[in-house]
Order: sequence, then C-alpha cells, then structure tokens
Amino acid sequence: MAISIDTLRLYIVEHHLLFAKAIAQALSASPGIAVAGCATLYEEDALAAAAPDVILIDVDVDDCEALLQSVRAVQPDAKICVLSMQARPELMNRFLLSGADGYILKDCSPSELLSAIRTIAAGSTYVDPRVAGMLLRRRLPAQLPYANQLSPRETDIIRLIAQGLSNRDIGQRLVLSEKTVKNHVSRIFSKLHFTARSQAAVHAIRNGLA
Repeated sequence: MAISIDTLRLYIVEHHLLFAKAIAQALSASPGIAVAGCATLYEEDALAAAAPDVILIDVDVDDCEALLQSVRAVQPDAKICVLSMQARPELMNRFLLSGADGYILKDCSPSELLSAIRTIAAGSTYVDPRVAGMLLRRRLPAQLPYANQLSPRETDIIRLIAQGLSNRDIGQRLVLSEKTVKNHVSRIFSKLHFTARSQAAVHAIRNGLA
C-alpha cells in the first residue's frame, strides 16, 4: 500500500556513524523528507517512538531474517529499504523474501537513494539496477530484440541507466547538461510507462542494451 502523506518520515539505521549522519543530512535537505531518527544500532523502543514511514537499514548478512522480522513487528506499516555493500542477486532475493521492500547498494548516488525511498513509499518494490541486471543476465539465455520506441540518444541514456549511472554521470559521459539528461529520462519514462530507474534498467537488460 502506498503512503499518502505530504512528508515522509524516514528512520535510518546505519552501523557507521559518519555515513549515517551523511545520509541523514543529504536526505533531510530534500523536499518532502523528514528524518525522524538516525541510529547506529537497532533499538525497538527508538524505532517505535519514531513512527517512521520508511526505514533505511544497514542489515548484517548473518541475521537478516530475524532483524527484518523484528523491524516489521515493531512497525508493520512502514516500508523497509535495505542498504548493502553486496552486489549479489541471491542476497537481494534473501532480503526481499525476509520482508524488505527495497535493496540498494551503498555506493549509489544521493539522487538514486532518494528515488528508491520515494518509489518504496509509493508502494512499489525497488532494487538496485546493477543487482537486477546481474540477476537477469543469469536468467536470460539470449538477448531479446529491442523495440524501437526510443530515439538513438534515449537508447544511449537507458543503457547508461542500466549501468547504474546518475543523471549527472550520464551527462558527463555524453557531454550533455544534467537538465538535458533529466528531460531525456522523463521522455523515456513517459514512452515506456515507467516510474523508477530500476524499471528502465530491467527493460534495457531484457532487450539487449546492457
């Protein structure tokens, strides 16, 4: 179910204090985001008191099932986005099966993290395009023919989206302004009826572009 509120309350659990504070600072500067709490350790009482809409959590691999079940028990209506250093499709699946709504790598850009949080809050599942790409490459024996819905420039851009690049990075790669890239991305989303970069990445991989 989507979260229908003007301001998202975000709770961050990140084991490294400096990284936790950096995430909190970056996201709290974004319109419509309020950081309701930021901790280096998971504590049920603190999470319950924060009453967040979205929980961003750095989860230890060995006890992910127990921890996510505990988080879900304390805040059953909140969305959970896992932060990970591991670009492993099998680990991503494990987290999602354990109750996470999203999986994103720690080296993502702030804009991609913000997009992931908003996608999850809207009721969709978000997975890091790079990890999704690995999973699809394993499952697809051959490339599928690519439908000619996109212009050559849009094709270049969706290929780079599938590689995990931000709009700024794509602009630098193609010698375009970030605004121009953003406009191209909006047209791609409109043509293909997408709402998240992960969908564009999956589409590009399925159609042999990445």
